[in-house]
Amino acid sequence: MDIATIIGLIGGTILVLSAIFLGGSAVIFFNIPGLLIVVGGTLATSFIKFSMAEVINSIKVAMKAFTFKMEPPEAIIQKMLLYSKIAKKEGMIALEKEKPKDAFSAKALQYLSDGFDEENIEHMLKKDIRLTIQRHTTGQSVFKGMGASAPAFGMIGTLIGLVQMLANMSNPASIGPAMAVALLTTLYGALIANLVCLPIADKLFFRTQQEQEKNNIVMEGTLGICRGSTGMVLEEALKIYLSPKVRGRIEPKKKAGGGEK
Repeated sequence: MDIATIIGLIGGTILVLSAIFLGGSAVIFFNIPGLLIVVGGTLATSFIKFSMAEVINSIKVAMKAFTFKMEPPEAIIQKMLLYSKIAKKEGMIALEKEKPKDAFSAKALQYLSDGFDEENIEHMLKKDIRLTIQRHTTGQSVFKGMGASAPAFGMIGTLIGLVQMLANMSNPASIGPAMAVALLTTLYGALIANLVCLPIADKLFFRTQQEQEKNNIVMEGTLGICRGSTGMVLEEALKIYLSPKVRGRIEPKKKAGGGEK
């Protein structure tokens, strides 16, 4: 669970609601027609820009912003060094016993234990990385599109409200409340874009970078194991992915993957 995302979303919502309640009646900030224009229009635009499957899948991808927790790179390197020791000592077939929770790592070890050559392993893992990035990029694009559309529909709602207000200028007492309602749609659009859609798009971009780095480490380690690199050579090759201050922390774990105890 990513606590930072939860804290940010809940904290931002609480701050906005606190400002609303401290400023007076909260009822005036609730307008069903305005919500329909902004939320409905934003979703409708997303279905125009993207396919139904892409929009639905993007929501599933967005859940990673709340539930996904990546292992630190040094922990992944430790596991790869352990897999290298196992392969050296017991042979590639022994890697079948290792059951990493990460699907990409499990696939890489399966290729090694099945006896795939280095070229095939590199080709398939690079293709997997490329397609994963492509799927994640689509999810980011959907939320960026929503973030761009929500303020626009907020403005559209405001214009609709202003037209309705100007059409009833004969009653001056109704101008103030009508203006307030008209401006609410702009508020809704700004909140949806800047508190939900755009931050989630940015978090998904960050997660994609993290996953790409992790997969690159696994691929580099797998190729090193396949070509029979010594533990020291493999360690030095993988340490490149770490910042200098954490490179000295690398020590192979006693157990790896699903077999950790």
